[in-house]
Amino acid sequence: MVTFEKKVQNFIAEQQLVEAGDRLLIACSGGVDSMALLHFFIQLQEQCKVDLYVAHVDHMLRGKVSYEDRLFVEQFCREHGIPIFSTSIPIPDLLEKEGGNSQAICRRERYAFFANIMKQYNINKLVTAHHADDQLETMLMSLARSGNVNGFKGISAKRAFSVGAIIRPFLVVTKEEITNYLQEKGGSFREDASNMKDDYTRNRFRHHIIPLLKNENKQVAIHAVQLAENLQQDDEFLLELAKKRFSSVVEKMEDRFILHIRPFQKEPLALQRRIILILLNYLYQPSDNQSYAIYSKILELCKSQEGNATIHLPNQIIANRSYGDIAFFKYQTSNNEEDYIQQIKIGEWNVLNGFRLYIGKLSDETGCQQNDIAAYYFNSNAIAFPLKVRKRKVGDRIQLNGMQAPKRLSRLFIDEKIPLIERDDWPILVDSNEEILSVLGVRANHQFSRTKRIDDNMVMIVEKVPYNK
Repeated sequence: MVTFEKKVQNFIAEQQLVEAGDRLLIACSGGVDSMALLHFFIQLQEQCKVDLYVAHVDHMLRGKVSYEDRLFVEQFCREHGIPIFSTSIPIPDLLEKEGGNSQAICRRERYAFFANIMKQYNINKLVTAHHADDQLETMLMSLARSGNVNGFKGISAKRAFSVGAIIRPFLVVTKEEITNYLQEKGGSFREDASNMKDDYTRNRFRHHIIPLLKNENKQVAIHAVQLAENLQQDDEFLLELAKKRFSSVVEKMEDRFILHIRPFQKEPLALQRRIILILLNYLYQPSDNQSYAIYSKILELCKSQEGNATIHLPNQIIANRSYGDIAFFKYQTSNNEEDYIQQIKIGEWNVLNGFRLYIGKLSDETGCQQNDIAAYYFNSNAIAFPLKVRKRKVGDRIQLNGMQAPKRLSRLFIDEKIPLIERDDWPILVDSNEEILSVLGVRANHQFSRTKRIDDNMVMIVEKVPYNK
């Protein structure tokens, strides 16, 4: 029977994860997985001929307990003569300021810290304790979110990061094997109580779905690792083919990329998808271009050569189809406010991005209870005229009826399931004091009502029209 250490060593050799002379930064939370990882490399440090360093981040989400995790890891490293880089990052403050997903912010800040340490101390590899169970959870979570094959490839054993790479030598072993190994070594660890809660998606999969699969087959996590590896290898091969075909389909110009639809349509669908992903890597930072919505919008635009059509992508990127070609370029904004702010004319229909808007006296209202048309009533004395429509800004909030505090537009867009691709250009109605009156077609603020009130003397009618109308 192959021992735990031998199994990991074989995987390291097979995947070429570690070479003599490497400087390894081990990401250690103090939990069972990362402590086992630390014990493993301490055991094999001389044999592998590597230098060891440890990095620990206290996210300050569990107060004194998480700080004690930091002290625990620092003490262990001092006892074993391993240099340690530790820090505390006020994630609660960042959440209060930015909103968003706490796990995503934790990951962003944690990896930024790791990257900085690697650059500062010339460390070429970051080592994390991701294992086979993590791989299975990641693949199932990706399947639950979407049918994106790219996400279903799971966690890679090695990928570029900072000035070197991230490596994951424990992907070949399960959580149970790791726990048993640490017990055999007589190692101690810190238990994160939040891992037992079902607040996070990964925990729900871990506590309820994974046990069912393991009841069917205890090797299911290892099978997930094997499947992910096969998918990664197949994808790598197809991506190389797509790179060779890219220049015959996409033309790079000084300020834009031109995709020629006819030769693009002749490519197999598997290569079409990857050609688009290569294009997105030119248009965006790699970490920002993986939205399945962006990819789907572009692929849909490529299905026809008839007439003209335009879609607005994040970060002010425009994709404009003119018959047989699609031009991708960055929209250049002007310093003149009038170029991106539209004044609202009272008593007239205003044509906006995806909407028509009418604001006028209540007596002027005509039939407006049709599909895609909504009427809102208000008192003109409560509104500071003149009105205008603009795009959203960082920190925008709207006061909704029944809520004590204004709601962030970023959260409103998420709750209302507005596609990410459309949020930057969504029309926002504001008064002369910059108070947000309405996110058109989504919500109006507390001064508006869908039913007439005694003091109401004006009406706002919002009509949704086709995006490119």
